[in-house]
Amino acid sequence: MPTRKKFLLRIRSDLWDELNRWAGDELRSVNSQIEYLLRQAVRQRGHALEGSPEDTEGTDEEDNSSDQ
Repeated sequence: MPTRKKFLLRIRSDLWDELNRWAGDELRSVNSQIEYLLRQAVRQRGHALEGSPEDTEGTDEEDNSSDQ
């Protein structure tokens, strides 16, 4: 599995709220939802990613209790 990087993301509260609702609808954490959306954008650009993203789309590797 590819290594995971941590970084700080500053985001407007209205966008956070929408991402939080969307993530909840799809049974993901906000972190996983953002990663999922970024992977989709990279694939749409025609770039391949390491590993098998379809296998990890709905999973969380870390405790994301601070997401909500």
